[in-house]
Amino acid sequence: MGRGRVQLKRIENKINRQVTFSKRRSGLLKKAHEISVLCDAEVGLIVFSTKGKLFEYSTDSCMERILERYERYSYAERQLNATDVETPGSWTLEHAKLKARLEVLQRNQKHYAGEELDTLSMKELQNLEHQLDSGLKHIRSRKNQLMHESISELQKKDKALQEQNNNLSKQVKEREKEMAQQTPWEQQSHDHLNSSSFVLPHPFNNLHMGVAYPTAGDNGEVEGSSRQQQQNSSSVMPPWMLRHLNG
Repeated sequence: MGRGRVQLKRIENKINRQVTFSKRRSGLLKKAHEISVLCDAEVGLIVFSTKGKLFEYSTDSCMERILERYERYSYAERQLNATDVETPGSWTLEHAKLKARLEVLQRNQKHYAGEELDTLSMKELQNLEHQLDSGLKHIRSRKNQLMHESISELQKKDKALQEQNNNLSKQVKEREKEMAQQTPWEQQSHDHLNSSSFVLPHPFNNLHMGVAYPTAGDNGEVEGSSRQQQQNSSSVMPPWMLRHLNG
């Protein structure tokens, strides 16, 4: 025969109540884990025993993130459902919530810095370690990505500089080749200019610088002959010499 329906009421026997709590608690945590894995759901489970002992389960061991999400969602729901005008009492309540949230964030910040760890239990320390490891993985992944991007950019710049250097070397070689082709032509032109000389005019062959002029005592024939020679010489002498002779 099958087991009958259990009546839901407080178990009076203390030992039976403790055993039932232990069994049901384990089953509840198991079901929370199953639904988070099978349905890809974000689950946060908190259970306090009659003695005040805490039992919890959270997806990816991040209860703070789940609680923060719950607070944002519940606050947004309250804002949407609020129809009356806010009173000073609501502002006081909101201030108390924000203050409590600030204290939680400050405490978590100290824990991440390795401070005030004496109050944490073994499981809380393990969760903190897991969060720090996850954060370090993301930081290292981002750092490696930036390093690879920087190396790739430097390689591109190096390739561009090499191409520019090759182009400059090619231009220099072409220039040297052009200069080498122009050198024989310039040498030939220089030799041709050196071989060419300025032709000086012929000397004055008709100048008779050593002509003896007759004296005043000579006869008329000699004077006529002298005048004739002066006229012939004046046709080939420069003007300044003619002025000198006439004087």
